[in-house]
Amino acid sequence: MRYKVSMRESEEGFAVWVPGLPGCWSQGRTQEEALENIKDAIAAYLQAVEELTEGRLSSYVEVG
Repeated sequence: MRYKVSMRESEEGFAVWVPGLPGCWSQGRTQEEALENIKDAIAAYLQAVEELTEGRLSSYVEVG
């Protein structure tokens, strides 16, 4: 899957977040490190969503 991420330079390096996944963010000393770290954050976010919705009525839809 591909996710659009936004990035901003900060005093500590680079902050990066996923606009489509509220609260999903990370950081890194370099742009490359921040982008690698956000991959882990996205995976953890999606795992948490799966756990929180387990046993609930859910469906999947495909867009585009």
